[in-house]
Amino acid sequence: MESIRQIYRIGHGPSSSHTMGPMRAAQMFLERNKEAVRFNVTLYGSLAATGKGHMTDTAILEVLSPVAKTDITWKPKIFLPFHPNGMLFESFNESGDVLESWTVYSIGGGTLANESFNELKTEKIYDMHTIKEIQAWCERTGHSYWEYVEQSEGPQIWDYLAEVWNVMQQAVQNGLEAEGILPGGLGIRRKASDYLIRAKGYGSSIKSRGMVYAFALAVSEENACGGQIVTAPTCGSCGVMPAVLYHLKDTREFRDSRILRALATAGLFGNVVRTNASVSGAEVGCQGEVGVACAMAAAAASQLFGGTPAQIEYAAEMGLEHHLGLTCDPVCGLVQIPCIERNAFAAARALDANTFSNFSDGKHRVSFDQVVEVMRQTGNDLPSLYKETSEGGLAKNMER
Repeated sequence: MESIRQIYRIGHGPSSSHTMGPMRAAQMFLERNKEAVRFNVTLYGSLAATGKGHMTDTAILEVLSPVAKTDITWKPKIFLPFHPNGMLFESFNESGDVLESWTVYSIGGGTLANESFNELKTEKIYDMHTIKEIQAWCERTGHSYWEYVEQSEGPQIWDYLAEVWNVMQQAVQNGLEAEGILPGGLGIRRKASDYLIRAKGYGSSIKSRGMVYAFALAVSEENACGGQIVTAPTCGSCGVMPAVLYHLKDTREFRDSRILRALATAGLFGNVVRTNASVSGAEVGCQGEVGVACAMAAAAASQLFGGTPAQIEYAAEMGLEHHLGLTCDPVCGLVQIPCIERNAFAAARALDANTFSNFSDGKHRVSFDQVVEVMRQTGNDLPSLYKETSEGGLAKNMER
């Protein structure tokens, strides 16, 4: 497996696959074609179907249009065989001749790939790539999941995770301060600050749950507005991890060093999914985004509360298992309905999974790795209209 840095990417929303990935692709293409006088970018499949709502064209034009005239062509009905999120970049000289033609795919989490290169296949720094193997190592050696991360990544990973944690906290704080209407035309008002105020008026139990909702809404609303967030594992699911960790730090006063270890553990579980299945909504639906985020947050919470390797694995397994089959059906292609609410509910469910697992001895029948494989198979079986195309589900049936 590669570095967990691939799971935690710092960038701007609203979508890792539809905004961050295409922007990175445009930057790479521009670097090779600085002398071009015109660009044309063709978007295919899911990338074209929901690209306007995800600000895909805005991200690409921000990079290319200051250099040369840039046209965007939309082909939502054409799905290239490599991945649903296909892009064709073309550069032209003054005579209209093609300087370079490059087809590339945004495969989730801001990662790019095509037939000749794949950012998933960077330097492998983890010897093991299933939780079963890693858990067995933990139980045999007495080490924790986060210690396996440190052993594999080196001590420099803590500086990176510290930056990740700072951005997550800032996203929560920015989201709680902001008010107004989210962009895109649905007329949705920001709710995080209202939820925070209302939560403080309740007793401890409801207050606690309301604060988790507020923190998740804050980050997800920042993402919807194109604010800076951290993929965990994607932009569309970026509110789950910060909500859980911010809440636990706020209520339990966990030190930042312990939060970073929880981030490492969560990143390891997310990395296993990314390696053996997918975190792309266009490939496996929202189970790969919010479902994986819930599993990561559940693992992080269990780590913080002193869970054994078996209990941490159980918490993560429940977080993912109970999101199996979740479709990706964003209304108008915007990362708002149902995405924002899903982040809030997944954050609460992650805490429930932690509580449930910590009441147990960690023994259970269905393993995390088995659920990952089922998620992959389920994603393959889902029709394309339920995989980030906005052609089915809520996206088709909800009246604006």
